[in-house]
Amino acid sequence: MQKTIGIQTDRKNGLYDITSLVQDIVKESKTQTGIVSVFARGSTCAVMIQENWDQSVQNDVITLLNKTIPHGVWEHDHQDNNGDSHLKSGIIGSSQTIPVTDGKIALGTWQNIFFCEFDGPRNKREIVVTVITDN
Repeated sequence: MQKTIGIQTDRKNGLYDITSLVQDIVKESKTQTGIVSVFARGSTCAVMIQENWDQSVQNDVITLLNKTIPHGVWEHDHQDNNGDSHLKSGIIGSSQTIPVTDGKIALGTWQNIFFCEFDGPRNKREIVVTVITDN
């Protein structure tokens, strides 16, 4: 089963929790055991598994990336002014694969799935969710 999630982002750099949206697709698929692939469609965004206990970890991720990969110093900035966005996306990665166990995403206690925006805000970002079952 495959579905596309559409979300709107409201800032240049941010993490957006999409765990419940992915879980809804897994539930709809009726998969009990398998895997789910979560893929960000775009070259200036990514998918990350990270803690969602409080906002501080998400803020720290963005702070680290902004300090490590600053805006405005890259060759690609001469074309689109978003060279840092492409580099952040490439380092984090465009997809994650998560086990499905007993019909649920098998994340750890503090793990959630985040869509990472590095070139926002955007009216529509797409995340392709593919559920593969062994049933």
